[in-house]
Amino acid sequence: MNFRKDINGLRAIAVLAVVLFHFDLSWVPGGFAGVDVFFVISGFLMTSIIFRGIEQENFSFVKFFVDRVNRIVPALAFLCFVLLIFGWFFLTPIDYKTLNEHVVSSILFFSNMAYWKENNYFDAGSHEKWLLHSWSLSVEWQFYMIYPLLLIFMKKFMSLKTMKLCVFVGFIVGFILCAMMTYKWPTPSYYFLSTRAWEMLLGGLAYLYPFRNVQDNKKKILEWVGLILVIGSCLFLSENNLWPGYLAIFPTLGAFLIIQAQREASFLTSNILSQKIGKWSYSIYLWHWPIVVGMYYFSLNGSTVTYIGILLSILLGALSYRYIEAIKFKKHYNYRKIFTVKPIYMAIFISVIGFTIQSRNGLDNSFRRGASTPQAKFLNFYEEAHRNLYDSYWLKCNTYQSLTDDGVLDGDISCIKKKGNGGVFLWGDSHVEALSFGIRTLLDKSQTPFYQKTSAGCRASLHEIQGQKGITKKACDYSNKLALESIEKIKPDLVIIAQRDKHDEVDWREIYNRLSNIGVKTVLLIGPIPQWEQSLPKVMIKSANWNSDDLFVHDHSLENHVFETDSKMKNLTLAEGLQYVSLVDSLC
Repeated sequence: MNFRKDINGLRAIAVLAVVLFHFDLSWVPGGFAGVDVFFVISGFLMTSIIFRGIEQENFSFVKFFVDRVNRIVPALAFLCFVLLIFGWFFLTPIDYKTLNEHVVSSILFFSNMAYWKENNYFDAGSHEKWLLHSWSLSVEWQFYMIYPLLLIFMKKFMSLKTMKLCVFVGFIVGFILCAMMTYKWPTPSYYFLSTRAWEMLLGGLAYLYPFRNVQDNKKKILEWVGLILVIGSCLFLSENNLWPGYLAIFPTLGAFLIIQAQREASFLTSNILSQKIGKWSYSIYLWHWPIVVGMYYFSLNGSTVTYIGILLSILLGALSYRYIEAIKFKKHYNYRKIFTVKPIYMAIFISVIGFTIQSRNGLDNSFRRGASTPQAKFLNFYEEAHRNLYDSYWLKCNTYQSLTDDGVLDGDISCIKKKGNGGVFLWGDSHVEALSFGIRTLLDKSQTPFYQKTSAGCRASLHEIQGQKGITKKACDYSNKLALESIEKIKPDLVIIAQRDKHDEVDWREIYNRLSNIGVKTVLLIGPIPQWEQSLPKVMIKSANWNSDDLFVHDHSLENHVFETDSKMKNLTLAEGLQYVSLVDSLC
C-alpha cells in the first residue's frame, strides 16, 4: 500500500487530542477518544496487509509478527529503560517495585489486564503510573496476534467474500457487546480487547469495502463529516461518559469516513505540521504520559510548565522517531531465524530486569540511591502501617471489600448485630472508616454499643446513587439500604456520617428527618478532610517540605474544593439534632 498522507494526518489529530487531554483535560475533555481513532487506523492497516497477503497466497504470520516487533518494541523498550534508570535514582522502593511490575506487563503486552485489576483509568492514582498509557499498545498487540491467525484459519474453510462478511458481522457483534459490557462492567470494558476489537474491525471494513468512484466534492463532504465527528467527540465527550460504550461509534465512524474519503491533498491532514506530527505520533504518544506523571510526581504546575511539557513531548517524540524508530532492523522471516530479531532480545532484556527488581522488592537496599534516603525509609514505614488497616478500619463492614474479595454483598454480621440499647452507628465511605478505631477506643471505656456499615466510594444516601458504575454502584446501593434497615432495628442514639466530598450536594434535612423518625436522637455530620491529590506522605517527602521547621505543607496539589465545601456547609441552616463538625477548623 502506498503511503497515505490523509491517514498520517489523522494520526496527528489523534495524538494531539490525547496529549492535550492528559496535560489539561479542560482543553479537550474527550481527547481520550484519540486512542479509539488510532485503533481504527491500526485495523485498516493490518487488514490491508493480511488480506493482500491472503489474496496473493503469500501471507506469512512470521513476517507479520517480525514487522510488528520491529515497529513497536524498540521505542517502547528504550522508554522502559530510561524509566528504570530514572527510578534507580529517584523512586522509593515501593514506587520502584510498582514501576517494574508495569515495565514487565508493558513490554510483554499484557499491561491492559494488569491495569484493569488495579483501578479505573480516570482515577487520581492513575497519575502515579508511568506506563499507564501502554494499555492501548497491549490491546493492539493482542489484536495483531489473534486476528491474522483467525483469518488464516477461516481461509481454509471459506471464500474471501465470506471472510469479508465475517469481519463485518464481527464488527456488529463486537459493537453490541461493547455497548452492553461497558454499561455493566465499565472498568474491564475500557481495557479489554473484547470491547475494543470492533473499533479495529471497523478500520478493516474501510479497506474491505472501500467507497469507489466517489467524486471529489463528495470526498470532501465525507472528510468534513469525519472531522466533525472526531473533533466534536474530543470537545463534547468527557471522562464522565461511560467508555467505550455506544458513544465510541462517533469518533471511530469519523475516522472511518476520513479514511474512506482518501483526500490526499486535504490541507487539514496533508500540511507539513500534520505530516510531521503524524510521523512522530507513536513516539510522542510513548513519551507524553511519563512527562505528565513526572509533573504530577514533582508537583510542577502552572500553564508555563504545561506548555513546556507538551513541547517536550513532541521534541522527545521527534528524537525517538529519528534515532530509534527509523533504525532498519534486519528482517528474518524464517522460523529458524526468528530469534535473531534484535527487538525480541530488547523485550527479553527489559522484562528480565523488570522482573528481577520487582521480585527483590524494588531493590530496597542501601546501594540504590532512591532506596537509601530518609524519605524512602519514611514511606516504607508508612506503607507497612497502611497494610494493617483491616482491623483498625473495620473493613469487614465494607460492602465493596466483601464483594471484591469474597464475591458476596454481606460482610461480617457483627457490624450490624444489635448489642444493647442505644449506641453509635458509623455510616458512609472510607473516610468514615478512618474514624472507626478512634471512636471504638473511646466507646470501649464506657461499653457503649458500636455499629458500622460502610462501602468504599459510597456516601450515605436514602436513594440509589447516581453517577457511579458497575461494582461500586452495586455495593453502594446495597450498603446504604442495609445501613438504613439496621439503624431502624438498632435505634442508636447517635449516627455519625462522613464522606470524601460533595457534602453541599446532599439533602441533609431529608436524611435527618428519616433518621429522626426512626428514633435517632443526634446525627453528627463530619466535614471533608483537608487532603492532597497525592497521598500526604508523598507530599511530605518532597524537598520543599522535608526536614523543614515550617508548620505548613506547601504543595499545589492540595484540593481547594475541600475549603469551598466546608465554607458552604458552615453557612447552612441545619436541623437542631443535626450537628456539623468542621475538620478544616480543627486541623487547619
